[in-house]
Amino acid sequence: MTTSTLIETRLENGVMVITINRPEKRNALNPEMIVRLADAWQEFRESRAARVAVLTGAGSQQFCAGADLKSLEPLVSGHKPPQDTWDERVLADPRMIYKAVLYGVEMDKPVIAALNGDALGGGAELMLATHLRVAAAGSRIGLPEARWSTVPAGGGMMRLPRQIPFAQAMELLLTADPIAVETAQAMGLINRVVPAERVLEEALALAARVAENGPLALAAILQVTRRTAALGLEEAQKLEAEIIKPVFTSKDIVEGMAAFAEKRKPDYQGE
Repeated sequence: MTTSTLIETRLENGVMVITINRPEKRNALNPEMIVRLADAWQEFRESRAARVAVLTGAGSQQFCAGADLKSLEPLVSGHKPPQDTWDERVLADPRMIYKAVLYGVEMDKPVIAALNGDALGGGAELMLATHLRVAAAGSRIGLPEARWSTVPAGGGMMRLPRQIPFAQAMELLLTADPIAVETAQAMGLINRVVPAERVLEEALALAARVAENGPLALAAILQVTRRTAALGLEEAQKLEAEIIKPVFTSKDIVEGMAAFAEKRKPDYQGE
């Protein structure tokens, strides 16, 4: 698990909790944090023990402000030479920031966002990359980029219209105005809105429930929903059949059927 105080991870009962810990800077991601967060996602994907991830931020003001442009922009534009190995790794891999915020990354394990505060800009885009969301009552969600004559280039323009009705997505993108998480929940962007002090607790309870299920089945569900989204029905059905076939020939489905018959909790191994 990560020992850095900027990106903290811990694994317990199949759930990896990833905490962005820079509240004094709205949890904005500097080069070290970008690399460490990208590494944490890679660790999560490769770990057999980690079945679900919960992503949260430290403090009570903001979940994550996205990239720290004051430290990142001069680096990637060449106006500042690399100062350490973190800067060098960011420069060595132009997609490092996208890996950190799960843009263009195929994630076949469930990720839950525990929004401890506002999710604005890059923070909202990171939230949109997750599968389930728990938010603190009274916090906000928004993509304010157009106000500053830029665009949400971390996946927001593509993901938002796929997750809520088109007209609502366009209003958020074009007005650049934030909305309350309570409104976002009514739109379908948020699963649960709870008091701030209960956000992580609620997200962990949701993660524990998901982690009880067969990991191969969960991966297949995520793959099918992601990979068939833009396909016609016939093509989608063919791809679905291909993706789910290993589930029906796995040891886990044998265990699942046995547990059902014996009225006990299954012991899945991801095989």
